[in-house]
Amino acid sequence: MPGRDWRRLSHALTGFACGSGILARMTDSIARLYDAVIAARGADPEKSRTARLLRAGRAKMAKKLAEEAVEVVIDAMHGQPEAVVMESADLIYNLVVLWVHAGVRPEDVWAEMRRRELMFGIAEKVPKDLVRAASRRKVVTLESRRARKRR
Repeated sequence: MPGRDWRRLSHALTGFACGSGILARMTDSIARLYDAVIAARGADPEKSRTARLLRAGRAKMAKKLAEEAVEVVIDAMHGQPEAVVMESADLIYNLVVLWVHAGVRPEDVWAEMRRRELMFGIAEKVPKDLVRAASRRKVVTLESRRARKRR
């Protein structure tokens, strides 16, 4: 589905992009980022960091996403709101790159958020006891290459 079409669908499915508030601007920013990442898939990896990251594979993308999440946490713990803002933008970028690779569209995420909001409220997470055991995933190692200590 072309990027611009999914924005309209997002409005209809979620209601999140209604009005002219910050949420509408955020969904529009993520929509533009998503479209740009889709466009970068065919770009020259020598010229496009996004194309290079997409070609590096899922493990590399997941590692970059995890690194950015940790940086957000560290900056928050150090009480550095400006750094949290900058690292959060990097985190969102890497999340969208991973979405593109995984075939996840932003409207899929907005629909899930809307479903959860209707069940539990917008500021609540799905309780662990409601997640089916079969849908829980096992933790896997992203990279098996570890440096061994020499004695």
